[in-house]
Amino acid sequence: MKNNEENEIYAEVLKKLISHLQKRTDVQNIDLMNLSGFCRNCLSKWYASSAKKRGINIEYDKAREIIYGMPYSKWKEKYQTKINK
Repeated sequence: MKNNEENEIYAEVLKKLISHLQKRTDVQNIDLMNLSGFCRNCLSKWYASSAKKRGINIEYDKAREIIYGMPYSKWKEKYQTKINK
């Protein structure tokens, strides 16, 4: 497999993962973090970091909007559940 083909496959898989997480608003970041060691915020940081390596300045909040599919404040208000103590 050629490197560009592999990168295209990776890109497609990541897009599907992001789309899946945008649809699964019932899955909280803490659940993702506990099970997998990463969450939507991690993906946002990785996105911004990868952009920066290519000379593209994407602020963290904008990266979160890309990953969450909406502004983080709106997602948090609509979907984040309260922690029971």
